This record gives sequence, C-alpha cells and structure tokens, in this order.
Amino acid sequence: MLASIAHRTPPRSYGPWEQVASTIAEGLVARGHDVTLFATADSATSGRLHAEAPAGYEEDASVDAKVYEALHIAAVFERAREFDVISNQFDFLPLVFSRLTPTPVVTTIHGFSSDRILPVYRAYDDVVEYVAISEADRHPDLTYAATIHHGIDTASFHLGAGDGGYLLFLGRIHPDKGTAAAIDVARRAGMPLVIAGVVQDAEYHRREVEPHVDGTNVRFVGSVGPAERDRLLGGARALLHLIEFDEPFGLSVVEAMAAGTPVIAYPRGSMPEIVRHGVSGFLVPDVAGAVAAVAQLGTLERAVCRTDAVTRFSSERMVDDYERLFRRVVAEHRSASDRR
Repeated sequence: MLASIAHRTPPRSYGPWEQVASTIAEGLVARGHDVTLFATADSATSGRLHAEAPAGYEEDASVDAKVYEALHIAAVFERAREFDVISNQFDFLPLVFSRLTPTPVVTTIHGFSSDRILPVYRAYDDVVEYVAISEADRHPDLTYAATIHHGIDTASFHLGAGDGGYLLFLGRIHPDKGTAAAIDVARRAGMPLVIAGVVQDAEYHRREVEPHVDGTNVRFVGSVGPAERDRLLGGARALLHLIEFDEPFGLSVVEAMAAGTPVIAYPRGSMPEIVRHGVSGFLVPDVAGAVAAVAQLGTLERAVCRTDAVTRFSSERMVDDYERLFRRVVAEHRSASDRR
C-alpha cells in the first residue's frame, strides 16, 4: 500500500488520500492479509510499516518533498517482487516504474490536479489498473478496472441532533470549495456559520473569509481532528458544500451524512452520486437555491441520512470492493503469466 507522504497515515486532521490508504490497509489486515504500508515514519498501522520520510512534508518543513517522494516510491518498487499487488494511493509518479516489475499495479486516481498530468496516465494505461473514485471523475482517454467510492469508519461518527443552531463549512479554504458562498448563504438564511479546515489559499482567506469572521455570525476554528470534527458535524443543521469545481469525491460530505447532517451542495462532479436529493440533502443550482434549501431542512430525517451513509459509504463496503478487485487482478496476472 503506497500512501502519500504529504501527511502521516492516518492523518491527524487533514489528509484525505492518507486517510483512504489507511482505511484500506487496516481493513485488509483485519481480514488476514499481509499488508506493508509505505508511509511516513510517524504513521500508524496494524500491518508492516516501511518509511523513508520521517514525517509529512506538509507538516515538517525540513522534509524535502521531491527528495523523499523519490526515495519513497523507489522503496516500493525495489521490493515489488515481495508483493502480490501494489496499491498505489499516491498519484501519477509511481506509474513510470510500473513496466519495470511483473507485480501488478492498481492505481487509485484521486482526481486530476491538472490536464498536464494526463500524458502519464495515458502512457501506462495498458499496464496499470486504474480505479476511479466516482463515475463523474472517469476520463474518456483511460481504461478503468473499477469505480470504487471512498468509504469511512462510520462508527467514528455519531448521529447528532443538529442542535447547535449553525451551518457548517468543512474543507480546504480555497475558491474551489466555495467558502465565500457558504458565508453568503448563512448570512441570507440568518444562521451562524462555523468554518473548519486548512487554509490552502491564504490570499482568498484574507480577502473573502477573514473580514466576515466575528466570532458570532461567522466562526473560524481551523483544522480539526476526528473528535472535534464529529462534534461539529453532529451539531450542525447542514453542511454547505457549494463547490466551484467538479469534485472527484468529497469525504467531508460522506462524513456529514454519517453524522446525520444533511448536505446542501451544487450538483457538480460526484455530488449527484453521493447526495440523494430530498434524502441526505439538497442539490441546488445557486446561492438562492441553497438559502431556500436551508428553510427545507426540517423535511429531512437525520437518522435516514445516517443510514444512507452507512449503507453506501462504509469502510467495510470499500474494503470489500478493493479486496475483490485485488483478487481479480492477481488472478488475471497469474493466468497471463502462465500462458507465456
């Protein structure tokens, strides 16, 4: 299991790719599989841990990203023959080693940061098994082995009453995530807003967020860990997810639903696959639609919202999907090798 080294695995707070890698690895170990997790040295796993980077480069400025990513990826492929399959949860860079080993490589594509990385995916389409994290994020130029929605440990989230009297924004503070739109919706709806997340665009935060933070109508609490995240989600009337890009998945959306908290989102990217309109939230076209949806939150049942999340987005379901895919890939690879 090749994780990202931007953060530890599992992350202390922010780190969606690392969280997915951890959830899959831990689930497979629990089922009796021998799993080696390639991650940062401060990572935690019930499997075997191999580390080159002492810590995540986003968390420790002394860790050079380029240097340690090179060592990190090389370590996996130098040991490739020890493994039945390599699960690449890293990104596109490991693909360039995939022809150098007979061990099959399954790469989960956590979205495309730019069209500029597509040539790498195209170049190794014939030897690497690609996994899409949503139907919306499939690229027409690529061949996919499966679409596997992310799953979370739903037991870590508890059904909340939504009695905090506030709306919640949970995610990166970045124009893509629609933080400013969330502030606008809360103001128009006459409800307080709590903003939680890492600041990824400092200028946007300074210009569009900070002027509205007064500690009453708008509170900014920064990045939050698992316990605080569960508390904030459970107390929120709704999660505002007014994204300005085609989001590949959206872990915070599923986490909100697992706490029984409805999601008000723009129908972009994977949102129509995740949010069931009128069941676990509302898909709205604009700010005015989001304000109207706030007024309709009383028509949704929080227990039904949680049940929907547990049924469709549990870690058990995700591990089932990956285990099934890994078994198939390994069997097909061995069969092809026998025919040579």
